[in-house]
Amino acid sequence: MDQERIQHLRELLNRASYRYYVLDDPEISDSLYDQYYRELEWLEAQYPELVAPDSITQRVGAELAAQFNAVPHRLPLYSLDNAFNLEELAQWEKRLVKLAGAVAYVCELKIDGLALALTYRAGLLVQGLTRGDGQTGEDITANIRTIRAIPLRLLTPDPPEWLEVRGEAFIPLSEFERMNQERAATGDKLFANPRNACAGTLRQLDPRVVSRRRLDFFAYAVPVSPAATQWETLERLEQYGFRVNPHRAFCPDQTAVQAFVQHWSTARHQLPYGTDGVVVKVNDFYLQAELGFSRKAPRWAIAYKYPPEEALTQVQTISVNIGRTGALTPVAELVPVLLAGTTVARATLHNRNRIYELDVRPGDSILVRKAGEIIPEVIKVIPELRPAESQPFTFPTHCPECKTEAVVEELLVRCPNLHCLGIVRASIEHWCSRNALDIQGIGEKLVAQLVGSGRVTSMADLYTLTAEELSALERMGTKSAQNVIISLTQSKTKPWSRVLFGLGIRHVGQSIAVLLTKTFPTVKELARAGVTDISGIYGIGLEIAESVHAWFQQPANQELIAALEGAGIQLGNTEPSTRAGTQLAGKTLVITGTLPKRSREECSQLIEDHGGKITSSVSKKTSFVIAGEKAGSKLTKAEELGVPVLSEAQLEELLGLMP
Repeated sequence: MDQERIQHLRELLNRASYRYYVLDDPEISDSLYDQYYRELEWLEAQYPELVAPDSITQRVGAELAAQFNAVPHRLPLYSLDNAFNLEELAQWEKRLVKLAGAVAYVCELKIDGLALALTYRAGLLVQGLTRGDGQTGEDITANIRTIRAIPLRLLTPDPPEWLEVRGEAFIPLSEFERMNQERAATGDKLFANPRNACAGTLRQLDPRVVSRRRLDFFAYAVPVSPAATQWETLERLEQYGFRVNPHRAFCPDQTAVQAFVQHWSTARHQLPYGTDGVVVKVNDFYLQAELGFSRKAPRWAIAYKYPPEEALTQVQTISVNIGRTGALTPVAELVPVLLAGTTVARATLHNRNRIYELDVRPGDSILVRKAGEIIPEVIKVIPELRPAESQPFTFPTHCPECKTEAVVEELLVRCPNLHCLGIVRASIEHWCSRNALDIQGIGEKLVAQLVGSGRVTSMADLYTLTAEELSALERMGTKSAQNVIISLTQSKTKPWSRVLFGLGIRHVGQSIAVLLTKTFPTVKELARAGVTDISGIYGIGLEIAESVHAWFQQPANQELIAALEGAGIQLGNTEPSTRAGTQLAGKTLVITGTLPKRSREECSQLIEDHGGKITSSVSKKTSFVIAGEKAGSKLTKAEELGVPVLSEAQLEELLGLMP
């Protein structure tokens, strides 16, 4: 019986590990994986004669994906043993003290991302590898170069001849939310969590995709360090130009370690990135060397893992909300449950397809979690607990708000009525949101009042409100009304990029809005732009260009722009020029291939700083093509059309940057 259980656990864990690390498509939760792993460890300890070399407990990681070159690590990347409660943490420390006497520690937050090993030669980044199986990693150097938190050149004036830096690439929670919203809008499969999204991003074969997803990075180790302690190493990493997590602590004893762990068990929910635990390391490198390694993990470090942020609750009803683009978004109304430090009563179901995929119904018992510890979402239905009289949920064929027949666009269902009150409310809420015009005091309830009364039919109407009429509304005093008017007045001077984002054009997020407003510094220029003009901007595809162009062609939107302009909204760039020069004024450039010193994003910024414009395709109108290694078809086309081709060094010479 035990032998059969061991074999079953091995097969289950190997399959789960393959799906998690290779396919980036986990089939079981981290907490369940840990439970099975610990059971297998315990059984193998009871029956050592049954331990097999192919058991997952005898290896560091999983197999490699095939699409990138496999490169052996110069030094292995070991995994860490885990502690799941303070008692296990204390037992680990007790073993250390027995071996080494009094020990001091460094505590660092365990970031939910992907481990990387970066190699620098003479201060320049030359290679970036994933952890892989711990012995061999995947060469994703081109993708790593797009992460702005990773320096391409060390800041130190006297860099070592060879340096390896290890750290964690991750996706901030706000970016994770944006990515999944875009995927939901297009019907793509959603990323399960930020770690999954990060792994999938770094395995993209097109670095431009990686660049558009704003990955971040914290450095945390130098395997061969001239420093004497982990704390000193972290300080050196900062001096080299790396981001090092500021939430770290030197702990002179285990009492301080436990205090750090307990503090971040709740404080971590306020962080802008995911963290599922704390890594505790012996500070002194001499002691680390004395303690050494087991077959799969260092004895001088351990990962304390917090309990999973999932909860079991019940679906009371399923409602369908109308978004600013008219998309009908299903939401599960839940029996309230405590999750990640807050009470959750609603969870997104994203789109119609997600409902059918989960087969979620009113009355179902479900598992809910906070995606990236921000957005509650339903992740699994427990069919065994389903009521006998349960019926499948029928997605509406008409808009629940205005009763207009809905339009099915691939996997999305959309209300086509631009005057639908649901769309109007959502559009105004978006306009007032923090990342758009940031209008304080206008929230969901006030918007509902203003729209429901017919007083406000668009965001332009907000600027005709008076303090007197606002103060007459329910739960709105004189002071609150005055503050709203002040905030509305202040919003008129917000940058053009935030205004464009606030308009709520489909597919135009914050980063796309910035790209658009750099090329089209006024609303009139953008409104006149054709699809080809817009899609020619580096980082903007055809779908976005068509959406922007179509939006400005609609008479209702043209009227809205005119009304906003009449209200005094800033519809163009008024900031003084910060250009480094004008050598490229009026020039259009294309970047292709891998440049020796800069990422494409950095080179694009350099060109824009000197007055040039970046496009993604080569034509007769292209002024220069900046070509690096593996330039490909764009270089060929430039040569066919007679477009001048420059290297990065020649571009620097043209801009007067050469020494």
